[in-house]
Amino acid sequence: MLGAGMVGTSAALALQARGYDVALIDRSAPGSETSHGNAGVIQGEAHEPYALPRDLATLWGIALKRDNAVDWDMRGLLRAAPSLLPYWYNSAPRRHRHISQVYSALVRRATSDHASLIAASGAGGLIRRHGYRLLFRDAAPFDLMARKAESWKARYNVGFSIEDGDVLAAAEPALRRRLAGAIRWHDAWTCSDPGGLVRAYAALFRKRGGEEVRAEIEGLDTGPGWRVRTSVGVFEAEQIVVALGPWSPHLLEPLGYHFRMIRKRGYHMHFTPGGALPNLPMIDAELSAVYAPMRAGLRICTGADLSVDRGEAMPRQLRRAHAAASELLDLGEPVEASAWRGLRPCMSDMLPVVGAAQQHHGLWFDFGHGHQGFTLGPTTGTLLAGLIAGDPDPAVRPLGPSRPAQGL
Repeated sequence: MLGAGMVGTSAALALQARGYDVALIDRSAPGSETSHGNAGVIQGEAHEPYALPRDLATLWGIALKRDNAVDWDMRGLLRAAPSLLPYWYNSAPRRHRHISQVYSALVRRATSDHASLIAASGAGGLIRRHGYRLLFRDAAPFDLMARKAESWKARYNVGFSIEDGDVLAAAEPALRRRLAGAIRWHDAWTCSDPGGLVRAYAALFRKRGGEEVRAEIEGLDTGPGWRVRTSVGVFEAEQIVVALGPWSPHLLEPLGYHFRMIRKRGYHMHFTPGGALPNLPMIDAELSAVYAPMRAGLRICTGADLSVDRGEAMPRQLRRAHAAASELLDLGEPVEASAWRGLRPCMSDMLPVVGAAQQHHGLWFDFGHGHQGFTLGPTTGTLLAGLIAGDPDPAVRPLGPSRPAQGL
């Protein structure tokens, strides 16, 4: 198993449960890279993947950098363009509905697939099962989102409640000003230490006899079986699973595999609370920012950045999110000197790549989960283990690289 984030660690556990001997290889400790940096939400409510906007008003706002959901520069935009164009194509309503049918089947299982691992790893203290809030400053977008939530309830049976300004103020006394209201999503679970949850799963993997190897992965050789070249030596295996998130395509290109992946950068910083923390994590709809209580403090997370990394201590999206959060909450000092930054591996058809390689026997894929690797890792790991064992789940449509939903 190549990759020790939420996706790779969960898949390793699922393969163990099928009776396979598994070694987990990564350059970093489990859960210390992309899986560490997210908002800590297991999104059982997120039945539709993030689509690219297609209306001119939103696109114009992104182009002028008025919309904090997306940042970009010309070099980064040109680099992402070959993948962004099919992503935009697949975001058309009809195609997005088709993709969402497949995606929803995965999301429906997410919390239950996590539940067994949470119990077995003793990580229940990190998890709250009370959902999160989507905040609105203004009435018009709040009303629009309420109508959209009703349509999702009819389509996916999503659990939610609508909280007006008075209800929200009573539920979240840490808020310093009155807002139009919030949508509270009930089907999501939240985690106070995302990297810690992955580490708990990795400890369970080791307890069950799994081997963990810390090494830089340098390449793959085949025939017969597989040889993994690393910075600490060569490892041989009959089968290999690539679960390296945004780094997967680079490893696979020498073998002739080319994937349309958009690497959306995200940022977070922690702040010591100057006052009370929110009772539940919050997404600020206007700023596309998350304010999540964590072990390390209040974590502020940003949207997607397509620019070339400029290495700023606090990038523009995070500065805007921090200013907005300061209006709503009593923030203390930053815990870190500079922002954490990581990459979200988003495929052009918004679905993870899970299944067998077409050109090589014994090579398997489990990557490209976009914004939802933390949510879907145990689910795709279980599905992949069934495929490898010759026992596929008939309820889930194929997610491999040849699926027709990829569009252009």
